[in-house]
Amino acid sequence: MAEKRNIFLIGPMGAGKSTIGRQLASQLHLDFIDSDHEIERRTGADISWVFDVEGEAGFRVREAEVIDDLTQEQGIVLATGGGSILSKESRNYLSARGVVVYLETTIDKQLVRTSRDKRRPLLQTDEPREVLETLADARNPLYEEIADFTVKTDEQSAKVVANQIIKLLDF
Repeated sequence: MAEKRNIFLIGPMGAGKSTIGRQLASQLHLDFIDSDHEIERRTGADISWVFDVEGEAGFRVREAEVIDDLTQEQGIVLATGGGSILSKESRNYLSARGVVVYLETTIDKQLVRTSRDKRRPLLQTDEPREVLETLADARNPLYEEIADFTVKTDEQSAKVVANQIIKLLDF
């Protein structure tokens, strides 16, 4: 794994990809990039607006382009959006261009971590648990398919998880 200079964090919303990614990048002296923030920077609008105007399909096209661009960088920690793995091309880019770490969490923990976050368009519903369960059924096999490592994040701080990842990567 030493030849791979990028670390890509995948997993569902609320798994801690951004928080853990910042911690990991800081400890390893790498650049941190959040793909959702990059989409917002490029469009000049927040994710919810892009979803409203272009729908999920339009957002996914933008997301795949950003994943392609960002995975070509070197020496980065990239926090991806939860649905970024829906694109076969994005899964290929992530898998081929860095070490992929699946941050695994439970539906219960996702509900706690996302309950007050209005910036998650897929959860703006009366039944967030059902949405998260449906997403997990579809996406968890894709996370597992491309993960080099899986780390559970439920009861641990970002610093502890970052340290676990560093040990796994033998950095």
